[in-house]
Amino acid sequence: MPDLAVAEQILDLARWAPSGDNTQPWRFRIESADHIVVLGHDTREHCVYDLRGHASQLAHGAVLECIALAASRHGLRVASAPRASCPDNAPIYDLRLYADSSIAPDPLAACITTRTVQRRPMSRQPLTGDQRRALEAALSPGYAVRWLEGADRLRMARILFSNGRLRLLLPEGYPLHRDIIEWGARFSEDRIPDQAVGLDPLLRRVSRWAMHSRRRLEFLNRYLAGTVAPALELDFLPGLACAAHFALVAPSVPETSDDFVAAGRQLLRFWLTATQHGLHMQPEMTALIFAQYQRQGLIFTRVPALHRKAVRVVDQLGGLVGPDQLKRGVFMGRVGVSRAPSSRSLRMPVAQLMDSAAAG
Repeated sequence: MPDLAVAEQILDLARWAPSGDNTQPWRFRIESADHIVVLGHDTREHCVYDLRGHASQLAHGAVLECIALAASRHGLRVASAPRASCPDNAPIYDLRLYADSSIAPDPLAACITTRTVQRRPMSRQPLTGDQRRALEAALSPGYAVRWLEGADRLRMARILFSNGRLRLLLPEGYPLHRDIIEWGARFSEDRIPDQAVGLDPLLRRVSRWAMHSRRRLEFLNRYLAGTVAPALELDFLPGLACAAHFALVAPSVPETSDDFVAAGRQLLRFWLTATQHGLHMQPEMTALIFAQYQRQGLIFTRVPALHRKAVRVVDQLGGLVGPDQLKRGVFMGRVGVSRAPSSRSLRMPVAQLMDSAAAG
């Protein structure tokens, strides 16, 4: 049977799981040496990009898979199950640890802390056959990768540029964009440091000034074409500078929280496999999220012109990826070779992520 120190070591490694904008939508509780509880939450109430909590559910899946990988280093098997009758926005997962002599340390566990987001341009060197095969093999049967390479890279960069300008104009996104950046920072435990965003120093200063208030941002966007330069630097140029864009496609259209949790586990293994093979990744999720809104007949902005723009972006993305693949898509991103980022998001210490309240 494992001891409490082992459970703490597992969580100390698992806390490095990816989450949208470094929100870390989980807290932990060690009930006993062989029973860990993960208390999830989501950001749907204040984040337009967390439709019905699905983005947070992907993160829940990633942290559950991280726990399983970390446990394998101790010869432990993990059985996890969502607790019945919990509200959809506050799921609880019970994880039981079992000693199992057949469990070998999973080599992906070594990549958990080095996996990171690369928001700057990467090499356009194509993926090797070994890299492509390894990434595809990282997914369970039924999941697939839709690769976008060659001329599709330019088409995707154009879509990302349009989507980037939409994202910067979206009034519903302003509070999130204002709060997720830690300005003047190289590292951040609970946000994204501004030096990791991908902007040059001048645009960082302009953005910091503009994000101080919605009024400043609207002035910049209306009179100084304030969305053009950031969308070029954050979306279009990185969209061109990569080995490939990709979409992770589920076996069927994801509908339930369980579907997205399962997809998060797949995403985590895919991303760690990329890290293992010397690759970096960047998520490209907002257009996919807008497509999910559109598929469900939901309007996410009070500005009709922006809604129409989002419809055009989604139509263009569907034409590139394929309508069926877009419906079944659970994650999109770009991948390639690059130097390791000099700035990155960290994680809160495991002690701060421990919840002492009753888990039930």
